[in-house]
Amino acid sequence: HEGSMTTIHANTPRDAMSRLEQMIGMSGFRLGQQSTRSQIASAIRIVIQLQRMSDGTRRVVAVNEITGMEGDVIQMQPIFEYILHGTDSAGAVHGEFRATGARPKFMDQIRLAGITIPSDTFDPSRAM
Repeated sequence: HEGSMTTIHANTPRDAMSRLEQMIGMSGFRLGQQSTRSQIASAIRIVIQLQRMSDGTRRVVAVNEITGMEGDVIQMQPIFEYILHGTDSAGAVHGEFRATGARPKFMDQIRLAGITIPSDTFDPSRAM
């Protein structure tokens, strides 16, 4: 089903995959590890990690694409990441969101949907 969204409480995108695998195992479905991971890898395209910062704000700190399986490992590639620079004297967190340089493998599908994303969006030298 296209366009679904959910929330999983985890510390990293990789940890989210592990927790999802555990939840599937606890659901009563009897799938092997390989089958479970394959289902996860084929069902999820993007993992977006939000983090509560020390000043109480929430930031998107990672956008990772699920690219498939290699053996029994779910493969991911980071697309964007938050680079923390530190806090100021008032305790406010400062940083920047940057591309990693990787382009999502599903860009053709985005174009077919009529969405135009400027090519410099994925330029790692450009802060967002």
